[in-house]
Amino acid sequence: MIVAVIAVVVIAGVERIPGGGYALDGNAQWFILVLMLIGLVHGLMSPVTDHASIAMIIVAAFMFPRLANTLESIPAIGMYLNQFVDQFAIAIAGYAIAALIIDLKSRITAGG
Repeated sequence: MIVAVIAVVVIAGVERIPGGGYALDGNAQWFILVLMLIGLVHGLMSPVTDHASIAMIIVAAFMFPRLANTLESIPAIGMYLNQFVDQFAIAIAGYAIAALIIDLKSRITAGG
């Protein structure tokens, strides 16, 4: 969360492109990499094994950026809240990738 706040304050957030994806200009690409790595490491260090929890994480990674866009209607702070939730969603996406990797590994090793 601290890196997400820094990304919003220092570089004014990582901009989401309306068609999908993120604008990778300036320092934004490094914040995306750091947030993704934080999510991956956290997901690998504290794995989720419940299938419902994995599904919730995947849905959160997909829906948070879309829901964050509605926060822009709040005067004065909406833009910053939107950017913070977008940064947080990047970390959640890393966590979701780690959860999928662990689930796939457990399925492969259980079959042998």
